[in-house]
Amino acid sequence: MKLATVTIEGKEMAAVVSDDHVTLIQTINEYEDKNWSPDLFDLLQNDQLSEMVSWYQNEGQNKLHQFPSFLAEEVQFAPLYRQPRKIWGVGMNYMEKALELSGQPPEEEPVIFMKPDTSLIGPEESIKLPAQSKEVTAEAELAMIIGKTCKNIEEGAAPSYVAGFTTSLDMTAKDIHAKNPRFMQRSKSFDTFFSFGPYLISADEYQDIKTINVETILNGEVAHRNVVANMMYQPWYIISFFSQIMTLSPGDVIMTGTPGSVVIRNGDIVECRINGFKALRNPVLGTHS
Repeated sequence: MKLATVTIEGKEMAAVVSDDHVTLIQTINEYEDKNWSPDLFDLLQNDQLSEMVSWYQNEGQNKLHQFPSFLAEEVQFAPLYRQPRKIWGVGMNYMEKALELSGQPPEEEPVIFMKPDTSLIGPEESIKLPAQSKEVTAEAELAMIIGKTCKNIEEGAAPSYVAGFTTSLDMTAKDIHAKNPRFMQRSKSFDTFFSFGPYLISADEYQDIKTINVETILNGEVAHRNVVANMMYQPWYIISFFSQIMTLSPGDVIMTGTPGSVVIRNGDIVECRINGFKALRNPVLGTHS
């Protein structure tokens, strides 16, 4: 099942996407006598996603075309939600990327960092280049959305705690980070330096996540491409790893690493493309080019 948040008359509302049509959850509630939250973050918090997926698989997909809807190409997509409790990233998770940046074999444990929710934007919102940096990069990444609270779980149990996947873009002030590796958190934390959406695809849609292909796109051209199978730390391991550190909560976002970064300048368009998803696309706005 594909979920999204769309802007209707100035209000951001959760919806189901099927066959290029967007049906508001509010509309489904009215026609099906359901009480699912019309806010995607609240839907996850209230543990309603599994019930929705079951309804969709058993009858809902066939019913949706009977309900009032919008064409996907005609609606404005928003980020899935605005204030997740945690946004985490994993750095240098593809062998090729790790060797490019460090020239060394991978560490025994993932390199991790956190993003503030003030860095969050959604599809078509502008990435704003900060005055403090002259070299900002963007990286396309597969992101995982936590669906259930978990702590100290084993890798094999991780799939049952994941609501689904989404496309994301992680921005970095590369010149700041280059001054000193200890500046990584600062370099990742500027406003508009994290974008995600427009779709959340539920985990049941993927029988083998290792076949997921991730592309970093700059101005319509593929700059980097790789497949999840080539990750050094696989998604379920990443969930387990983070759960050993902290309690993960519904709605938490974890980026899984990028096949490669691109330097972005004023006027550029950067995208994350992943098979099965609508591309995540953001224009770049800044005072330097």
